[in-house]
Amino acid sequence: MKKYVHFFSPNNVDIIKNMNTFLGNKGTGLMEMSKMNISVPPGFIITTDVCIYYLKKKKYKKEMFNQILYFIKKLEVTTKKKLGDKNNPLLVSVRSGSKVSMPGMMDTILNLGINDKSITGLLKYSKNEFFVYDCYQKFISTFGIVVLNINPRIFYDKKDEYIKKNNSNELTIENLKLLIDDFKNIIKNEKKIEFPQNPYTQLFMAINAIFKSWNNKRAKLYRSYNNISENLGTAIIIQKMIYGNKNNLSGTGVVFTRNPSNGKKELFGEYLTKAQGEDLVSGLRTPYEIKMLKKSNLKIYNELVNVGKKLEKYYQDMQDIEFTIEDEKLFILQTRSGKRTSKAAFKIAVDMVKEKLISKKKAILRITPKDIEKVLHTTIDTNQKYEIIATGLPASPGVVTGKIVFSSEMAKKLKSNGEKVILIKKETSPEDIGGMYSSDGLLTSRGGMTSHAAVIGRGIGIPCVVGCKDLKINPSNSNISIKNKILFEKD
Repeated sequence: MKKYVHFFSPNNVDIIKNMNTFLGNKGTGLMEMSKMNISVPPGFIITTDVCIYYLKKKKYKKEMFNQILYFIKKLEVTTKKKLGDKNNPLLVSVRSGSKVSMPGMMDTILNLGINDKSITGLLKYSKNEFFVYDCYQKFISTFGIVVLNINPRIFYDKKDEYIKKNNSNELTIENLKLLIDDFKNIIKNEKKIEFPQNPYTQLFMAINAIFKSWNNKRAKLYRSYNNISENLGTAIIIQKMIYGNKNNLSGTGVVFTRNPSNGKKELFGEYLTKAQGEDLVSGLRTPYEIKMLKKSNLKIYNELVNVGKKLEKYYQDMQDIEFTIEDEKLFILQTRSGKRTSKAAFKIAVDMVKEKLISKKKAILRITPKDIEKVLHTTIDTNQKYEIIATGLPASPGVVTGKIVFSSEMAKKLKSNGEKVILIKKETSPEDIGGMYSSDGLLTSRGGMTSHAAVIGRGIGIPCVVGCKDLKINPSNSNISIKNKILFEKD
């Protein structure tokens, strides 16, 4: 019988030929890291074959369905936890992973398996009410947005109501409990169904939604901009949840083994304490630079450095690594070749030849004609004096002058008229991909060097500044204010 699902855990790796094609970039990385004895949460990968079949037939072959069920049971045995159990519940993440990296274009669901029954076991495990109810409200809202296609704004606005009442960015335990009921009611009102309590119903609805996200608008746009085939499909990775939001000894982050802006050989990235992965990339919270981890937890920092060296040697390229810490234990969730600026691409290629990691031929093949063009971009003349009205984080270099816009729709409209455009937002999301590719520059008031805007800006090769705290965006008046200056859309 053909295998449609492949398992991975320390000392238990199901290696296959042409892994990348069937298991996707993310899944292959997890398999290879497991083989290298790097600490990854155990899980399994549903192959791209299943995605292609499901998108064509809108159903699964019997053996596909049975294999998924078999490997859920295997994951339960491996973790000694059970999906939906009231005493010792297994919660999982459900992530997409295509052959070619498409950052942020498809969907991810965290904390799957949580329900009214399993929160009892989660409370026993964590002894932390805030953590448990935070996980539950996050899962219900994500499920509503990703699986049921409910407008995200409805959930965000409801959460903002409580934040405004508190006069604080923090929610209380009581707020979280009320949000859980509110979010269940939103699903009931919007879709005329109850939020599913059965974890297997949650799981298969989530798998279907992730497969469908291969053909969502932003994923199609990204593929067309980057010449990626529509026929590849995505794999799905189902893994035991690691809780970066469990307590102050937990957290999540993204690091690059070299600086993606200038190519310098240093651990570069950001992390958040008491947070899950989506908290970091969304830009809603401002993260700490990774060097702060060196001060607060030298052991974890050194572990990260060593993992980075190991992966760089194995892949012979700069790596972009996602990690989570739970109770001071480090887990690696993903590794891939990191997006970098053209300036960084030149330096990294030359340095890796000097370090005898790659050959001169390999280094030359890594530099594209676009890289040569971009490295000749205009830069600011440092001998001149300028009035500095605000500062932010330098996510992607260059200089740009253009009309400011506040929406992807306006960016595309002005670009089609041949005008230069700077897209300004609090933070960008995958839905903005069309507008970002139509823009000549990106500016956000929130987010860090590994936020969505930063990663895409570097990938496209346009100037990008993020985390500009002095920038105040006033959508109702269609203007922005920076200190005492006010600018309107199209200025």
